[in-house]
Amino acid sequence: MCGIYITNIPFAEEEVKQKLESIKYRGPDHTGIKKIDDLIFGHLRLSILDLDVRSNQPMQFEGYTIVFNGEIYNFGDIKSELEFLGYKFDTTGDTEVLLKGYKEWGKAVVSKLNGMFAFAIYNKIDRTIFCARDRFGVKPFYYSWNNEQFEICSQLRPICENRELNQEAVSMYLDCTYIPSPFTIYKDVFKLPPGKTLEINLNSQTLEISEYWNLDTPVSSNLSYDQAKSKLHDLLKDAVKIRLQSDVPFGSFLSGGIDSALISGIAAKVSKEQVKTFSIGFEDPKYDESKIAAQYAEIINSKHKETICKAEDILEMIPKLIQVYDEPFGDSSALPSLLLNKVTKQYVTMALSGDGGDESFLGYNHFDWVAKFKHLIKTPFGIRIIASKMLWSNVLKSKTEPIKRILNIKSKNEFIAGIFVGYNSIVKKRNLDWLSHYSGYKFWSKDLFQSTADLNIKLWLENDSNVKVDRASMAYSVEVRSPFLDYRIVEFARTLPISYRYQKGKKKRILRDILKEYIPEEIFDQPKKGFAVPIGTWIREELREEFESNLSDDFLNHVPNLNVPKFKKMFQDHLASKADYSSYIWRVYVLSKWYQEFGFYKKEDAK
Repeated sequence: MCGIYITNIPFAEEEVKQKLESIKYRGPDHTGIKKIDDLIFGHLRLSILDLDVRSNQPMQFEGYTIVFNGEIYNFGDIKSELEFLGYKFDTTGDTEVLLKGYKEWGKAVVSKLNGMFAFAIYNKIDRTIFCARDRFGVKPFYYSWNNEQFEICSQLRPICENRELNQEAVSMYLDCTYIPSPFTIYKDVFKLPPGKTLEINLNSQTLEISEYWNLDTPVSSNLSYDQAKSKLHDLLKDAVKIRLQSDVPFGSFLSGGIDSALISGIAAKVSKEQVKTFSIGFEDPKYDESKIAAQYAEIINSKHKETICKAEDILEMIPKLIQVYDEPFGDSSALPSLLLNKVTKQYVTMALSGDGGDESFLGYNHFDWVAKFKHLIKTPFGIRIIASKMLWSNVLKSKTEPIKRILNIKSKNEFIAGIFVGYNSIVKKRNLDWLSHYSGYKFWSKDLFQSTADLNIKLWLENDSNVKVDRASMAYSVEVRSPFLDYRIVEFARTLPISYRYQKGKKKRILRDILKEYIPEEIFDQPKKGFAVPIGTWIREELREEFESNLSDDFLNHVPNLNVPKFKKMFQDHLASKADYSSYIWRVYVLSKWYQEFGFYKKEDAK
């Protein structure tokens, strides 16, 4: 895992070095800067495969130069193809394979890749730069293009100087808790969406974005349940096996959930050495899964490291959160993610995770709402409006407000969108036109479950889950690999009947039945507590003064399109324990800290 940078802006080498230094944690093992023609290439290396200096980047071959972030898990197969065609190799890593693969196949190389990646390849002969991002956006890719000048980077901080705030993106963040691609917090900087390529022609000074992969309309499989379970199990075993290729110590994250237990269990079986597992526990039993994780570890015979953290341990992560998530990012589970990676780095450099299982196998709690809404949507809208009014009273308002909003939903697509952008909003004028970038989800499937799962993958997975994991792991120079994000598994899952994945309130049915081969059901069949922290309580208690200080009237009035009176009422109701608005308060608090970090607001200027 690494950091990449490329530009045609004539910066001095020292300026580029300073830019890379700001995200040095992405690749502390080597910093490479090279000027070729009128381009400057930068690379930060976290050595995972072929630790020798021969695999340092930027890497060159016959007029081609590459900077690459990520891992190509099937690089061995691609290497064999290229060797058959006559290519020779000087390294044992995947970078050289990708570079020579592009030399041989051009743009078509991306469809051969099974991995997580963001890269840029310069062709000196025809003066083009070819870039690509992996299918699910596991690895980040930012770019700016202005008056024929461009910058490309793995993070925003090195390319954000003197940029103008994107006020529309602030509203997106206030609705979503993240900023969805292709947008960023800055007006003239963008994310390359997953499954897309970007090509810059330096001769014609043009930039073109194309799609090489997307979710297709699912075609139902005719496999029996047992056949599907067997095939999925084989896919998972292979996905884990190819992700265990490493020249550095590795381990696996292990919580009390189904996904990480299954990945860790498979890893323990296919690995030639004892697997190290890592978990975070909490003092508050409402959030603690450490005892269950310890049981899992004993059963699969992993070398287990458990860290019980206190509130102050998590709170210490807030400055780190603002430092490494260089856009506003309002998912509070980023805090324990940072702490988990901090602990893990003391023992290993690469870790497997269970991320991605909930999206494909319908594991999130909102799929229970989908099950209920499937019946509710059959009720005439007029009757639902009457029912929502009957629920409305001063006594019941805070408890029935979410139900009332769902009763007022007119269509399936409005319901699905609401899961991800919220049925309540703290912006004054809500504009969801940006969802047009994801409009295809409405047509991928007639099934409400699958349509929700698809938007989960296209919108939330890329912009929340993958961002959280990438920044939290890179902050401590840890590489995280997620077998559930193998595109073969995602594509296969979408062919399965909903009943194979969700049945009578039993989420992730098929994964549970596979897990039985590793861990007894009576041990893992317990309510999932989630990877969360008690933000709501902290706002009222330990962090009350901190939140009140950073959420002053002066700051709130600096936030474009924020409904200040509504937010202040929510804040006061939360402090008085009348309702739980912690999600909204946390995202505005993070925005306040981000404004201060990047110079858009100074507390001392407040009057």
